[in-house]
Amino acid sequence: MPNVLGKRYMCEKCGTEVLCNKAGTGPLECCDIEMKIKEAKPLPSSD
Repeated sequence: MPNVLGKRYMCEKCGTEVLCNKAGTGPLECCDIEMKIKEAKPLPSSD
């Protein structure tokens, strides 16, 4: 899976986070596993 510009990636094993500042064709790896895109936190409701 290619890495995406501006997305945060997280290692599920050690918790390292990386911000992608240059898109590419290869996957990001840490601890010998592929890093997953970190999901955005939901914004609190403005009720």
